[in-house]
Amino acid sequence: MATEGPARRRIQVAEHPRLLKLKEIFNSKFGSIPKFYVRAPGRVNIIEQDMLIAVEPVKTHTLQLANTNPLYPDFSTSANNIQIDRTNPLWHNYFLCGFKGIQEHFGLSNLTGMNCLVDGNIPPSSGLSSSSALVCCAGLVTLTVLGMNLSKVELAEICAKSERYIGTEGGGMDQSISFLAEEGTAKLIEFSPLRATDVKLPSGAVFVIANSCVEMNKAATSHFNVRVMECRLAAKLLAKYKSLQWDKVLRLEEVQTELGISLEEMLLVTEDALHSEPYSPEEICKCLGISLEELRTQILSPNTQDVLIFKLYQRAKHVYSEAARVLQFKKICEEAPDNIVQLLGELMNQSHKSCRDMYECSCPELDQLVDICRKFGAPGSRLTGAGWGGCTVSIVPADKLPSFLANVQEAYYQRSNRSLAPEKQSLFVTKPGGGALVFLEA
Repeated sequence: MATEGPARRRIQVAEHPRLLKLKEIFNSKFGSIPKFYVRAPGRVNIIEQDMLIAVEPVKTHTLQLANTNPLYPDFSTSANNIQIDRTNPLWHNYFLCGFKGIQEHFGLSNLTGMNCLVDGNIPPSSGLSSSSALVCCAGLVTLTVLGMNLSKVELAEICAKSERYIGTEGGGMDQSISFLAEEGTAKLIEFSPLRATDVKLPSGAVFVIANSCVEMNKAATSHFNVRVMECRLAAKLLAKYKSLQWDKVLRLEEVQTELGISLEEMLLVTEDALHSEPYSPEEICKCLGISLEELRTQILSPNTQDVLIFKLYQRAKHVYSEAARVLQFKKICEEAPDNIVQLLGELMNQSHKSCRDMYECSCPELDQLVDICRKFGAPGSRLTGAGWGGCTVSIVPADKLPSFLANVQEAYYQRSNRSLAPEKQSLFVTKPGGGALVFLEA
């Protein structure tokens, strides 16, 4: 897996209605036909939605971007002067992130231009990683146009890093699964080094995605970055408490690795080292022995410099307990006990409670939707994605699926008049799909 690049597949476009429609719209917009197509999925460890881009390299140095969704206006720019606007993260900026990431990785200038038509069926700002899928798709488009090769792991790492051009201090989970996913199996994603392990899901249950219809653009608010900074500060205070070199530490995982102890033991260290009351910037400075100016300029990101309180204990406790739940989920799937669906459901419920109470990234609509899903037969339900809106994921016994879908549709969408999004995007069954790939017309 370490060296293998994304797959290339020759297909008859006429046999694929979505690709054929994309080809026709491309022709009407650019007066030519695409040379190839690239697909990159959203959170496909359990989701099938994806981004598709039809591409034609051109001899000019102009990058022309269009979208099949009329809500997203056309955009063009010089391929050699990529400017990414952090203050107003419009759709095309995510494409530019992936393009610039590949450009900078290879140190290239004087790039060829291209015409691109984007078609996405991932509900935007829904926690299903539509933005990350677009960054990944753009990265693979650029790599293919340049005729370069990278492994899936290298591509995932570049795209995770380049999405930060938009101002979101994300990790790399969404980009990793977009490239490393395989059909028919869920994946356990681990970092340092990046790797993916197959996880066999129970055959007697399905996973159902339900969209709360509350949109949350994580690049347009500071919620997401504040949590990243709280985790970073918690990691530094824990490292200092344990006499580690705290100034080099950025992630909570690094503290655990450095100490060589289990996640359960890290939770005990968190109890000892951090207090549950919020920390002020002044108290953090006192703990670390630095000035406010050093905290602001050397540790905090630009949109978190004016935050007045940081909940370090709660964030660290959530991250370590969530990591422990992920490993427990994998262990239960491997052991496959008779009550596997119930056990996995309980872990998902614990996860949502922690997201809601300790990480505080839920919202009233998500909590309501989770309660409705549990009421109508899901042993477990939780938010998925960045939070503050977006979707829930529920585990549902296969024999209860028809009544579950009908009851949730009525209780959440019809009663609240939330069927604004197309029904298929509001509530749908998922299964693990494949990762990013390039289609060439046969």
